Amino acid sequence: MATWQLQEAKARLSEVIKKATKEGPQNITIHGQQTAVVISREEYEQLRHPRGSFVEFMRRSPLYGMKLKLKREQTLTRKAEIA
Repeated sequence: MATWQLQEAKARLSEVIKKATKEGPQNITIHGQQTAVVISREEYEQLRHPRGSFVEFMRRSPLYGMKLKLKREQTLTRKAEIA
């Protein structure tokens, strides 16, 4: 993330915005303290609106639809070792 002093960011605002759009978030400092971050509209919208549900996330997985052969013991009780 690029860092800009406030005076420089104000003087070169259009460049800061273009870089936020193309390169990602731009950090703004005042007296050496990180104060603000300029982000693109796209990133802002992603932050405002939560991502989809867990089910949607799993369906986007490259493994979705893959047939897995899972075998588990079908008895009602299983032996467990307790240490």
